[in-house]
Amino acid sequence: MHRFFIPPDASGGPSLALPEPEAHHALHVLRLREHDRVVVLNGAGEECLCEVTSTEHHSVQLRVVHRNVHPPLPYELVLLQAVPKSKAMDLIVQKATELGASRIVPLLSERTVAHWEGNGAAHKVAKWRAICIEAAKQCGTPWLPRIDLPLTVPAFLQRAERFDLTLIASLQPEAQHPRDHLRSFITEKQHLPQSVAVWVGPEGDFTPAEINAARAASAVPITLGPLVLRSETAALYCLSFLTYELQVGLRPSTR
Repeated sequence: MHRFFIPPDASGGPSLALPEPEAHHALHVLRLREHDRVVVLNGAGEECLCEVTSTEHHSVQLRVVHRNVHPPLPYELVLLQAVPKSKAMDLIVQKATELGASRIVPLLSERTVAHWEGNGAAHKVAKWRAICIEAAKQCGTPWLPRIDLPLTVPAFLQRAERFDLTLIASLQPEAQHPRDHLRSFITEKQHLPQSVAVWVGPEGDFTPAEINAARAASAVPITLGPLVLRSETAALYCLSFLTYELQVGLRPSTR
């Protein structure tokens, strides 16, 4: 069944109207007709089964048949991603949405090639949000990740945000497997972390000063294996592992 996106402030009530770009796609690409059924997501937990009631004048009107409200995941997974070169960040944003990240913080590290200010940064975030929406429609997630404006590593650290567990992908020899840190947390706290942040560096990694600053702010180094991974591969590795472990792998057995 085809999925569409309507922002939360326009997704209430028994009747809905697709935004113009969504309506254009529905009419001219998917060729929807009256009485067809579609799914509408609002990115804030709601999933509506709808019936097309009108396709006149380049608009698509819908009647809500059934509305589901999905609770958020029982944890917050935050990706602190140094912006890589080329279009790799687009891929990271897409896959982070599919893998259940609740927030993406684009970091401008000392080795980041791209830097934006003002409208340039806002334009990038708008583009990444559009990628999130398309990814959500494809995979069916009812929740969209929040994307921060890009900021430098020192600027982020000045916020003094606290997470139950903060990891940083690292090639340092003392780095441990991320499962070791998760098990240590569970052993000490007797529950899964409710918020996990993971730092992923750019090509060439964070600088030693940035790594030390992150570690001083409670980040613990994790290894991703013996190979040197591209930034986008490292991000997908971390998110895939953490999503599995937080949802399935480390939950107490019910048997």
